Amino acid sequence: MRKTTTFALFATALIALGCGAGATDEAGSSGGSDTAAKGEDKPKTAKIGQAVRDGKFEFTVKSNKCGVAKVGSDLIGDKAQGQFCLVTVNVKNIGKEAQTLDGSSQKAYSADGTEYSSDTEAGLYANKDGSTFFEEINPGNQVTGVFVFDIPKNVKLTKLELHDSAFSGGVEVALS
Repeated sequence: MRKTTTFALFATALIALGCGAGATDEAGSSGGSDTAAKGEDKPKTAKIGQAVRDGKFEFTVKSNKCGVAKVGSDLIGDKAQGQFCLVTVNVKNIGKEAQTLDGSSQKAYSADGTEYSSDTEAGLYANKDGSTFFEEINPGNQVTGVFVFDIPKNVKLTKLELHDSAFSGGVEVALS
């Protein structure tokens, strides 16, 4: 009987502390805290040519070209299953440490919300130096390269979701 009473008092105290913390004047008067929390859930959407930041990287999408059947040279390359969309992006390290840009963390979406992964093999052929998007980028430095997406011929990409790492929240860039 005594353990049950102690547990009940402990549970009541925790609930009271939780309720009291949420009902303070500070939380009610800040006004911006709820807005800021909602803003974190929805990524900022940029347009082609606008810089947008995620973590340690600042991304600027330069161009988007779809309908490409093959990337690489006549001797070596990669052929699209459907069509390649080549998205040229400038990436600047705005952090204080070196950061590796992983092409496989980048996503593209069609109007119906279908998600497409970056084709890292095709990306090797589309980038003349071959390793643009898997090198460490030191603070203050930037690289420009091409992310490649292999999508069906009848599909049009509407947005990108760019990430500084596989675990970041990402930022959106509208392609239309």
